[in-house]
Amino acid sequence: MYKRMLVPTDGSDLSFAAIQTAARLAKSLGAEIIGINVMPKLGQLVFPDYGAYEMLTDAEFERETAEEARTILAVVEEEAAQSNVPCQTVIKRDWDPFRAIIEAAHEYHCDLIVMASHGRRGVTGLLLGSETNKVLTHCHIPVLVYR
Repeated sequence: MYKRMLVPTDGSDLSFAAIQTAARLAKSLGAEIIGINVMPKLGQLVFPDYGAYEMLTDAEFERETAEEARTILAVVEEEAAQSNVPCQTVIKRDWDPFRAIIEAAHEYHCDLIVMASHGRRGVTGLLLGSETNKVLTHCHIPVLVYR
């Protein structure tokens, strides 16, 4: 059925639960997981989750956000390894995380996206239009939403 699943994560508790679900599903289907974290671009308003990076140089900003992304994606790699599921991870930068998620799904030939219903923004994100809702609205690939 599904052979390659894209699993976006922002490091929130609910996205970690979605990762566990994706790993179990991938194991049962013999599928592969592609973990993705979308980091902001420099100049984007990136607070409160990422702090005020406007005082950093471009290189410092790139290094710090890439380090954070690698830490977040390590959870995907660990969960996949525990489930004995093939896994690769990718870091993207975009003004609009939902666009980067959809583009990565196409780029990596994913046939399913497994993501949390909301992330760091919590209920506020749902009221303002979460990235999950934007993926659901704009994507033609099936999306499994973990709540």
